[in-house]
Amino acid sequence: MLVSALLGALNGALAKFLSQSMDPLEIVFYRNLLGFLIILFSIKKFHVSIDTSKLHLLILRGLFGALAMVLFFYTIATIPLGEAVVLNKTSPFFVTILAYYLMKESINLRTFFALIIGFIGVLFIMKPLGLVISHEHILGVLGGFFAAAAYATIKKIKDIYDARVIMLSFMGAGVLIPFCLFLFTPYVHFQIHTNLFVWLLIIFMAVVSTTSQWFLTRAYSISKASIIGVVSYANIPFAIGFGVMLGDLFPDIYTFIGIVFIVIGGILVTKK
Repeated sequence: MLVSALLGALNGALAKFLSQSMDPLEIVFYRNLLGFLIILFSIKKFHVSIDTSKLHLLILRGLFGALAMVLFFYTIATIPLGEAVVLNKTSPFFVTILAYYLMKESINLRTFFALIIGFIGVLFIMKPLGLVISHEHILGVLGGFFAAAAYATIKKIKDIYDARVIMLSFMGAGVLIPFCLFLFTPYVHFQIHTNLFVWLLIIFMAVVSTTSQWFLTRAYSISKASIIGVVSYANIPFAIGFGVMLGDLFPDIYTFIGIVFIVIGGILVTKK
């Protein structure tokens, strides 16, 4: 999990570096296009069948996951890397809330207390009293919500679809959403990149991201989810370190307090 956390932070750093010469959604497009082609090849090679009985949930998982990635990459490009990662870490709180409303899972007093702590942490990072709140921070939290919605959907389809099919839906949506925004809105700009270094970084980012996911999967398969969930917060200091190396300002005291609150709340909400 520590290796996964380090690689995940490195993936964010690569995305932030690339955003200096590429539109954030352009990065999402190329990253998912490479992954989509690899997964599609794997599905055809191993003749993986696709059940159509829960196709709507599969599409929803892809849509939610892709929206979470789009918002995450956008916040990485516009606010300090450490803050973007922390705001994305609000997903466990939203998972708990969605599980309560959609799956009728109970919320005990400790979990409720953890939710309050977590969202107080978000407020410290967004600094609404100091009028530093921005739409980028709001979109970062919204990215955490969509990530939670994607996780909740996976719980419904994980026993129906092969993991590669689920990844294909996510990456397919991650290709379509930026491309449609490029075609039909003035907000996304694609360019023809002739710099070999840029393409090497994109390929490297795809490899780093995939490797991070593999270590994450292995970690959850050989240890308790509550322990792994706690260790996963190690990617916050990694992300802050990479962000400072890329020119981000060192987090102020309010951001540090917010990080501590979110980590404590996340640990409490994920422990059984």
